[in-house]
Amino acid sequence: MQHARGSGFWALARCMLLFCLVLALEVHAQASRNLAPGFVARPEASRLVIVPADIELFSMSGGGVLEPRADWTAAAERHFQAALEAHQALRGGSMVRLDEKDLDELSEVNALHGAVAQSVFLHHMMGIMRLPTKNDSLDWSMGEGVQLLREKTGADYALFTWVRDSYASAERKAAMVAMAIFGVGLVGGSQIGYASLVDLKTGRVVWFNDLRRASGDLREAGNAAETVEALLRSFPPAR
Repeated sequence: MQHARGSGFWALARCMLLFCLVLALEVHAQASRNLAPGFVARPEASRLVIVPADIELFSMSGGGVLEPRADWTAAAERHFQAALEAHQALRGGSMVRLDEKDLDELSEVNALHGAVAQSVFLHHMMGIMRLPTKNDSLDWSMGEGVQLLREKTGADYALFTWVRDSYASAERKAAMVAMAIFGVGLVGGSQIGYASLVDLKTGRVVWFNDLRRASGDLREAGNAAETVEALLRSFPPAR
């Protein structure tokens, strides 16, 4: 009887060990999915520039049409940038700030990031029409398009962010309730975001993460900080 109990103990121990091993492998696989091959962390002495986020907020009409809201967007830009600069994971190394006069000149670089990030999101994170040449790894680059940013700031790395956020209007919420009575589900607002850490020497995207959800609110500082926390949840610290 004692031998049977001992065998049961070791069987349970082996199961627990196997479970922990599988969990660790899943965590590692997810972390690897966010990192470019061979990249682990930026050097502690490296300089990081936080590029002002490409953000736009919308109100969803009763019919589901997205209508831009400049006032919401302006508030979101302030809250989001403040949350980025205060985020603990970004504080390792030196942080470089962009001058206001440089922002317009660098708008094309931000637009380039939006295009590259969309491609990474679709082909790598979502797995839609996977590109065989990528071998299922984070292998994207912004190329020479980031050289102007490096020249302007002297930074080694840049953090780019792209966010689109929408909120159901009162009319939309009323329509959602009315259609729910008939068993028809209407979508409300959503929050979609991309974040990329780019090596400015090579243009290579060395870390990427995305955010896709029906919650979140960038119109208030506290909620904007929560969105930044979610978007940067796997950001590699400097070391």
